[in-house]
Parts: sequence; structure tokens; C-alpha cells
Amino acid sequence: MSIDVNNESGTEVDEQAILDIARYALARMRIHPLSELSVIVVDASAMEQLHIQWMDLPGPTDVMSFPMDELRPPSKDEEEAPQGLLGDIVLCPEVAAKQGAEAPTQHSMDEELQLLTVHGVLHLLGYDHEEPDEKAEMFGLQAAIVDGWRAERGLTGPSPAPTVS
Repeated sequence: MSIDVNNESGTEVDEQAILDIARYALARMRIHPLSELSVIVVDASAMEQLHIQWMDLPGPTDVMSFPMDELRPPSKDEEEAPQGLLGDIVLCPEVAAKQGAEAPTQHSMDEELQLLTVHGVLHLLGYDHEEPDEKAEMFGLQAAIVDGWRAERGLTGPSPAPTVS
């Protein structure tokens, strides 16, 4: 799996954890090991510009995903998805810090960025949360991936509750 994490935000973030949880999520979703992903961490101003340009919505957001090859998880009959370029995930630590502090289970900015990374991966794989059934599926899968990753690392305490919009 080729995953690049590029921090352009000026904020110190746990880049290794972002890389590790992205790799874990893609493996769990059985994405081809030669697929490529880019994660970019930006400041609120850059995120706001992207949010306006691509979503026509004001203000910065927490995470945005830009799919490339529109890869999907393989069906039960397939071993893994075909190789390809997944696309880009853009994260905003300023928004992540605020969301983590305001969440019912308060958690750190880095924990929120880990959650948002998984959220972004799922969007790149075609998951969405516009409809209630889609939201239940995506957020359930997101929680299972984050919980599995945390358990594998011996992390204790409650996993971050979904705070993404």
C-alpha cells in the first residue's frame, strides 16, 4: 500500500497514526496492496477554500475526499479489489480539535484525525451518509475499523464517537 501523508497545516499531528490507521482501514476493506492513497493535512483557510470550491459551502470542514479510480471493496466472491489510485483525503486539524473537544466522549485532535481518516477512506470507497440506512452502514463500519485498530494497539478508553458531518 502506498500512502503519502503530507502535513501542510503548520500544526503538529501524529502523521504515523494517520498512516497506520489508513493502512489498517484499506487492508480491512480488502483493497489491493499496491493501491495508492494521499492524505493531506491543511489549515482552516485552505480547507475553507476547498469547501467553497467543491461543495459550495462556507467555512472549513473536517474532512474532504477526492476519489480517483472509484475503487470499491471487493464482493464476497473476490479476494481483493483491483489495484488503483484511491485518491486524496484532506484533513483539517483545527476543525478536528474543536470536534474532539465538543464530542460526547471528549477526545484529542489526533484521535479525531484518526476517525476522520477512516471516514475519508470510506468515502473514497463509495460509502456515503446522506440517507439513514447509508449513515448506519458507514458509521457502523467506521466504528468497527477504528475499534479494531485501537484494540490491535492496546489503546484503552472509549473510541471516539462519530463527529463528522
